Amino acid sequence: MSNPLSPFLKRIFEVTRLKRTLFFLVLDAVLLSFSLYVSFLLRFEGVIPSRYLEQFHLYLCLFVGVKIVAFNFFQIYRFTWSYVGLYELAKIIKVQTVSSLIISAAILSLADYEKFSGFPRSVLLMDYAFSLLVVGGLRIAKRIYFQIRKYPAVKKKNTLIIGAGNAGEQIVRDMKRVKDSPYLPVAFIDDDPAKKKVSIHDVEVMGGRRQIGRVSKKLGVELAVVAMPSVPSKEIRDIVSYVREAGIDEIHIIPGTKEIIFKKISIMDIKRIDLADLLGREPVKIEHARVKMSLKGRRVLVTGAGGSIGSELARQVSQFGPQLLVLLDFDETGLFHISGELTRSYPDLLIYPILGDILDENKVDSLFMDFAPQVVFHAAAYKHVPIMEDFPEEAVRVNVLGTRILGELSCKNKVSKFIFVSTDKVVNPTSVMGASKRVAEMVITNLNKQETTEFVTVRFGNVLGSRGSVIPLFQEQIKRGGPVTITHPEMKRYFMTIPEAVILVLQAGTMGRGGDVFVLDMGEPVKICDVACELIRLSGLEPEKDVPIVYTGIRPGEKLFEELLTAEEGVETTTHEKIFKARINEDFSQAVLIEQIEKLQAFAHVKDTPSIVNTFKEIIPTYTPNRPEDMPVEQKAQQLGN
Repeated sequence: MSNPLSPFLKRIFEVTRLKRTLFFLVLDAVLLSFSLYVSFLLRFEGVIPSRYLEQFHLYLCLFVGVKIVAFNFFQIYRFTWSYVGLYELAKIIKVQTVSSLIISAAILSLADYEKFSGFPRSVLLMDYAFSLLVVGGLRIAKRIYFQIRKYPAVKKKNTLIIGAGNAGEQIVRDMKRVKDSPYLPVAFIDDDPAKKKVSIHDVEVMGGRRQIGRVSKKLGVELAVVAMPSVPSKEIRDIVSYVREAGIDEIHIIPGTKEIIFKKISIMDIKRIDLADLLGREPVKIEHARVKMSLKGRRVLVTGAGGSIGSELARQVSQFGPQLLVLLDFDETGLFHISGELTRSYPDLLIYPILGDILDENKVDSLFMDFAPQVVFHAAAYKHVPIMEDFPEEAVRVNVLGTRILGELSCKNKVSKFIFVSTDKVVNPTSVMGASKRVAEMVITNLNKQETTEFVTVRFGNVLGSRGSVIPLFQEQIKRGGPVTITHPEMKRYFMTIPEAVILVLQAGTMGRGGDVFVLDMGEPVKICDVACELIRLSGLEPEKDVPIVYTGIRPGEKLFEELLTAEEGVETTTHEKIFKARINEDFSQAVLIEQIEKLQAFAHVKDTPSIVNTFKEIIPTYTPNRPEDMPVEQKAQQLGN
């Protein structure tokens, strides 16, 4: 529903803009007239000959008229007083130059007429200089006023700016411009030796990152701002280590942005550094035109749309202009939030939230008939390893049978492409969750042979901040004062930000030819204990000193390290540096696979856990269950809470 006040507010803004334009126009006319008069006075040493005074009204019409028209044509009247800078002043110089050339050409062409005959050419040059001075001075006056205006005292923190590039320069300029800014820039740090001792906005570059400790001690630095938006997370981690060694507890950062060259950065962009900055800042480049071609004008279905991955898929798909977007989930709260968010962000996009279960074959079939999706992103799944160890029948139902239902209906309804979101836990699985997702991959491969739909699988590891993941759990434990519980000191995982993972899923979806299994480059695996320690430090505390860390033992189904490939698979490179294609050797019998899945379904129906596990072992030779059946109930309960 549109806001009834909107037309009224729009009218007010239009009137305000018109008043501002008229104010500047009248003031410009007065100042330009004054400039021309002063130019004549100077030219004739204070006494203007009567022949020129008699024609002065004609000169005013020409000079002022041409300049006012030029100002309006080049949108000079849209400038904002408070933010006039070099760009705006350069534009004023350009317009003044153009208008003065037009006036000069007009006077030369009118030289044969008595009233313009003998017009003093030096007046043209003097008028150009004076009018440029008064017009430019008028527009920069408000900014100068704000610079010298006395503001109430604001406690500022001595701030070290790390990075003396484009971003650092913009940040310092804004810190000095905004009088109530909490930042007082005292020094730059930059590893480029050519910048050492260079002064930027009266702030000196005092050395590289190894000098952070010395500079901080000398200048009493209280806060550091990392102004390097394009550097990888490995560099950020190294810089942060130097900052912490210098005893600086408050660390802020400019979020990474690919548009840094074109974007004006302000202090509003500064935020506290977080785990995503330290683990997942590497910029992801994708072929936007190719992804857009695959999604623009298409009918798209996202399952699990209320979850972490599904909701981000929905957000990013929406940016590429699909014809309509169907969001399927059985979590009404998640579905409500993502559908509301997208409706506000993309009011022209047809969005259909569907509350339902992928196991409800009749409902899903009706959905396919009603909306005829052309592209399906299947992100609905049970993902929590310890929970699925206790409820393997649910892993079979949702992860295996749900995928089969969606895949078969996609074939039946001639969906163009089906992208299945998988996990690194399918490789040499030790958990029911990993085994169930591996069987789901095999289902997808089997369905691809029907040649009505292209089925593509994308595997990746942990994503930072996903719902129910270890990061939010650690944060909650830190809030409570600890202990932070970790299963094993050598536990390692791959980490990737949710947006990065999803944009690579979209890219991989455009590359798949059907039957392909893509593996995302997750970077280097990170120790979970290191992640926990980093989160504690980001909270302004010290590991073990302020927040204890407790090791609880590996949980059922867990491994110390998750592989992305089996030893037999290997990878092939693709056109994208962060996406690889797994060489999958699927030599299973289709008939046997179908028979085994039906057995799984029957065992899941009666909750026969041993038979489910044994059937998984028959289907997946590399499945080695990590299921300590004799684990005490108390220990199991403790681990489920970690």
